[in-house]
Amino acid sequence: MQDKSQSSKVFVVTHEFYPKRGGIATFTEEMALAAKQLGWDVEVWAQHATEKDDKKWPFRVWRLPLKGTHDLTCQLRLAVQLIKRRRDLRRATVFLPEPGPMLTLMLLQRFHAFRPRNLFLTFHGSEILKFYHNPWIRPMAKRLMNYAKKISVLTEYTGGLLTNLFPETESKLLKTPGALRAGFEMPQRRARSSAPKVRILTVARLHPRKGQLETLRALHRLPAPVRENIEYWIVGTTARPAYEKELKTAAEWCDFTVRFFGGVSDDQLTKIYDEADVFAMTSIDYGKSVEGFGLVYLEASAHGLPIVAHAVGGVSEAVISGQTGILVPPHDADALTRALTKLITTPALRHELGEKGRVWSRKHTWRDSALKLFGEPAS
Repeated sequence: MQDKSQSSKVFVVTHEFYPKRGGIATFTEEMALAAKQLGWDVEVWAQHATEKDDKKWPFRVWRLPLKGTHDLTCQLRLAVQLIKRRRDLRRATVFLPEPGPMLTLMLLQRFHAFRPRNLFLTFHGSEILKFYHNPWIRPMAKRLMNYAKKISVLTEYTGGLLTNLFPETESKLLKTPGALRAGFEMPQRRARSSAPKVRILTVARLHPRKGQLETLRALHRLPAPVRENIEYWIVGTTARPAYEKELKTAAEWCDFTVRFFGGVSDDQLTKIYDEADVFAMTSIDYGKSVEGFGLVYLEASAHGLPIVAHAVGGVSEAVISGQTGILVPPHDADALTRALTKLITTPALRHELGEKGRVWSRKHTWRDSALKLFGEPAS
């Protein structure tokens, strides 16, 4: 008979957790919080962080001696911990919300002693392509998916991608949509009559897939009278110095202000959102990297910002074209410039799309997504 204390236990094993930023980290944190609120006994295994960089959580967070990359060193260090705690994991629910720990469990799954009784997986998009196109990983990924009890995705797009490449997942697939962060206070949009220029904002890591360069080039193509009345604000850090250099070099050629904020605190980001007028994140497919959803679109909508984005991946499930923003085909420079011009020069349209976005951003909750995946613990 299963120990009741273990039957209500959920281990969340991840390389993507606070203080790391990004959509996957947010997803992991919010699903853990929602599971805890449903009554599950949650324990998160996360990458190393110093005490000053961490914060208090309503569940146990065990910081592992690894950086949180996908390299072999991290995989082996996580494997050691999985082996040490294998009895606890085997009797509980183990949730792997991103590819880092999946790769480790793939190495261990041939040994039945390391197989959790209830294994749940979440896929976000790019990792599906990477698993499938790697001939060494693909069979191990299939074996892991076959063993998993439940597999979740955030969007219909990601679900279609997964079932097309790994058809065996279809019978256990469910959708756990992203939502606004827990405790998110819906801001009141303030009149910006004192702001002399229209501010276009991008919030994302500096990476070719996020499309900052596409947005910058489109803004540079605006008619001169329109360019005179804009600023482009870019928030985000990078692990790709070459791309950051290319972006800043392109900005030097612009005859309008381009501000690079780097990484900012949550409070600073809220202030930046409130001072912006248009949100632009023109993601593109980049190699085997795709935009599975984009939680940042919801956050921008919650701040009442109309959105300009490319119609790629799962973006159309985060931005409703014609209602919360304008979607344009990727790599159509003229269409992107026209969309930006329309929003920059039409305050009434910005307001209309922004207000509809505020309503749309509250459609889903993390509690509903956690309930779909975990259910409620047995009493």
